[in-house]
Amino acid sequence: MTKALRRENAYIPAPHPERIIQFGGGVFLRGFVDWIIEALNEQAGFASSVVIVKPTAHGSYDQFNQQDGLFHVQLHGLQDGKLVTDSTLITCVTRAVNPYEDYQSFLALARLPLMRFVISNTTETGLTFAPDDKLTDEPPSSFPAKLTALLYARFQGGSTVGFIILPCELVEQNGDKLKALVLQYADLWQLEPSFKEWVETENQFCNTLVDRIVVGFPKTDAGAVLEKIGYDDQLLTEGELYHSWVIQAPQPLLSEFPVNKTNLNVKIVDDVELYRQTKVRILNGAHTSMLPIGYMLGLETVREAVEHPWLGGFIHDELFEEIIPAFDHPDEALKQFAADVLNRFRNPFIQHKLISIALYSISKFRIRLVPSLVSYQAHYHKLPKRIVFAFAALIRFYKGEWNGKPIPLNDDAAIIEWFREQWQAAADMHTLVEKVLANETLWGQDLTYIDRLVDLLTLYVTTIDQDGIQSAIEQLNADSRRN
Repeated sequence: MTKALRRENAYIPAPHPERIIQFGGGVFLRGFVDWIIEALNEQAGFASSVVIVKPTAHGSYDQFNQQDGLFHVQLHGLQDGKLVTDSTLITCVTRAVNPYEDYQSFLALARLPLMRFVISNTTETGLTFAPDDKLTDEPPSSFPAKLTALLYARFQGGSTVGFIILPCELVEQNGDKLKALVLQYADLWQLEPSFKEWVETENQFCNTLVDRIVVGFPKTDAGAVLEKIGYDDQLLTEGELYHSWVIQAPQPLLSEFPVNKTNLNVKIVDDVELYRQTKVRILNGAHTSMLPIGYMLGLETVREAVEHPWLGGFIHDELFEEIIPAFDHPDEALKQFAADVLNRFRNPFIQHKLISIALYSISKFRIRLVPSLVSYQAHYHKLPKRIVFAFAALIRFYKGEWNGKPIPLNDDAAIIEWFREQWQAAADMHTLVEKVLANETLWGQDLTYIDRLVDLLTLYVTTIDQDGIQSAIEQLNADSRRN
């Protein structure tokens, strides 16, 4: 028999002061950031609580308040060769604020004198500029506009102390980009120059890189897990033991964010870029590659993909023969990271659903795989055929159906509609592929300039669409043997 998860039922003492504003309450932030804050409180006397802010209009955050901000994080993995499960009750979250229902409570967070940190994860599409957003909107639509309004409220309140801002979005130079967007809104809204100066001098925007596979609520054995912990926890979050947070900041940040006093794998470094390239191209690139192919093969999880007799070898060879060689300085450390990633994917405890990776797959491909494609071709004057094959599978995936059944695409509505129109209107596959590659909005550049890319993509997309994924695999294997 499980009990309701509330502070009085769980005998949790009064929370620490609220010092962290967290934009987003999804599974990653729960299983990564909030777990780290909990460890900081326990191991380093950080003594800080988190207020979660709902960043978008859709979905509900009511469960956080119904559970007094409490939830469990359950981690599984290998430690010293043994399978380990670690369960932690997260107590550092106090409440969730919904700016769409109570905007003034959101702005009031800025005026709390002890508030010091802002942490976010609004996905790769969250760091965007929406020119129609206004300061008078309650709230503005985009996350950067909401942050600008929050910063302006703190500035108007007379605070000389700004925020330490740690964006977790998997975007290159995410801190620098977020700061530029805030200043862009300051210009759009014609805010006083002294506010812009305060943003520049009193607020610290850090580039960061996060890494942990978090899968959320257990799909198969939830009842047994809840019975074991003794509480009806609808925010229960599962993930892997491995974690890494790399933060680009001056070392004095440790005086306020004392990760050096813990056993956490959190690093304060001078430059995050090599760490970012390694993680985004290898781990995230493998995820994005396997998604459409695995889906068409009828696979459901990442583990099934890496253990599949053909797809597992494909992912291995794509990493070691195409993605790693595309780095400017490929070395043994990259190979070791890739080998560790494949082992993490094989974690028997983590049921990481392939379809959960499908969110914003187009922007993810642009960020995670297009740089490897472009770099490999520039270095070796030939195409990385496995990356191109994954590209072809993605284009076919965005047709929106497979074997007569709809594919649950999860992307910007305009992108989904654009692909639907191209698939319906194209006179032939070559024309379709050409239009897709030429769309600079999708890829950040016109990719038709890459020698033979249109032709090879057309071949693979045609084969997948007309003959099926198995025939396309045979085509790829034949191409690989010729090289």
